[in-house]
Amino acid sequence: MWPSSGCVGRSGAVPTDVSSCGVGALMRPVRLVSFLLSVTMLAGCAVGPDFERPGLDPGAGYLGGDDAKAGRATGTSVAYGADVPGRWWELFRNKELDALMKQAVERNPDLEAARATLKQANELALAEGGSLFPSLSLSSSATRTDSTGSTNVGIYTLYNVTPSLSYPLDIFGGTRRSVEAARASAEAQGFTAEATYLTVTSSLARAVIQEASYREQIAASQEVIASYRELLDVLNNQVSVGTAARANVLQQQAALAQAQASLPALQKALALQQNTIAALIGDFPNQYASRKFRIAGLRLPHALPLSVPSALVEQRPDVRAAEAQLHRASAEIGVATAAMLPQLTLSASLPSSAAELGDLFASSTTGWSIAAGVAQPIFRGGTLVHNKRASEAAYEAALANYRSSVLAAFRDVADALRALQHDRQALAGYLAAEKAARESLDLSQTLFKAGTASYTDVLTAQSTYQSARLARASAEASRYLDAVALFEALGGGWWNRPDNLASLANTDPQKTMPSVSGDKK
Repeated sequence: MWPSSGCVGRSGAVPTDVSSCGVGALMRPVRLVSFLLSVTMLAGCAVGPDFERPGLDPGAGYLGGDDAKAGRATGTSVAYGADVPGRWWELFRNKELDALMKQAVERNPDLEAARATLKQANELALAEGGSLFPSLSLSSSATRTDSTGSTNVGIYTLYNVTPSLSYPLDIFGGTRRSVEAARASAEAQGFTAEATYLTVTSSLARAVIQEASYREQIAASQEVIASYRELLDVLNNQVSVGTAARANVLQQQAALAQAQASLPALQKALALQQNTIAALIGDFPNQYASRKFRIAGLRLPHALPLSVPSALVEQRPDVRAAEAQLHRASAEIGVATAAMLPQLTLSASLPSSAAELGDLFASSTTGWSIAAGVAQPIFRGGTLVHNKRASEAAYEAALANYRSSVLAAFRDVADALRALQHDRQALAGYLAAEKAARESLDLSQTLFKAGTASYTDVLTAQSTYQSARLARASAEASRYLDAVALFEALGGGWWNRPDNLASLANTDPQKTMPSVSGDKK
């Protein structure tokens, strides 16, 4: 590094010749400062690439053929191009679910951590923005001196006060690129926080649907068990009067025990889902009061929204976070490039020294200095070059991550649409199977009691009905689960929520993000 100084003066005098200036220039200090400020104002460009969002492949889509016909392709009512509501779970029309969602948004610890991390990113971006402004500092001292041995002054106190100003001129835009990178990081954190919001709400919706499904399966199992018991009672009566074999009773007891053995697994799964719900809403397991959700208490939307492909990259918070990270990597290239170029700094000071405090900054006790310094890296052992190459490699990695997130977004939507297609077909089949199995069971039981059907026929009908009932309950839940998956794949409608976290990026947290528990200042 080789520094070069500008003009320096004392006592307010402005040097007018080369020797008094000390830099080999005939320019007065005020003119020098004006010239350098003009250079800074004219230097509107910044080294490094200007960020642009990567374009979307024109052929990108969800399903083969025209995505506008996705509803026909999946057999589901789909409103192509319709917007996603900010609180999409309200479309299920269940007030208990809405209440849990409100509690989760307010108390979930993952969301609290995401908000706090966004605050941190905003504060760091604001702090980085301060580097665009001059820095002003003040130093002072008081020195007690005894000069009796060398002068006739004796003992005295000398007061020194020096205000100083320093301003690194951002001619090549390195500082602006640093601020740009910090703001991009804050933006990325805003979308990451919104992705956390979407994960929490969709996980809670899935847990509620799973709880309702397990309740339906438990009810179905209990109904089948009651049927098994009823038939066992009939067999016991027949054995007592000698019209049935003991082997039939034993076989029915085994079937009943097997049906009863399926209940604990379902009850365990129900308990685990309730624990999951408790954690998502910020409760301990013992604090959660189950709402006893049932599938019948939920409603599917009349028509599910489906965003156009070009809008998906705008809506998915994970894609937008990856885009912001790519923006940051682009700005970091400019930072690394500017570090290889000259750095120009203006500085000024107004020192004052006096034996009495009241004499400070009087014309006879005050001097001044104005300086311009430039520093150019000469040799760093390749550090700066390799830092720049590393930033370029980081940009390539961020670009690949962005492309991966875009592909994953389209895959998620396509998966949800295909799942809805098969859910509809599966549910229709299971409903028909359950109806037929119920009729078969009723008929076989009637004929058995009349003595015109064998016990084996009844046992087979019972087993078939149990399987059909459980399959139908699971298929009903799958429709709701895949509807949740579609809402999640489309971004969750965060842009339609006035309180969305993404909009709080690059704002003053003290004004826009007050802490619920009180900020520690």
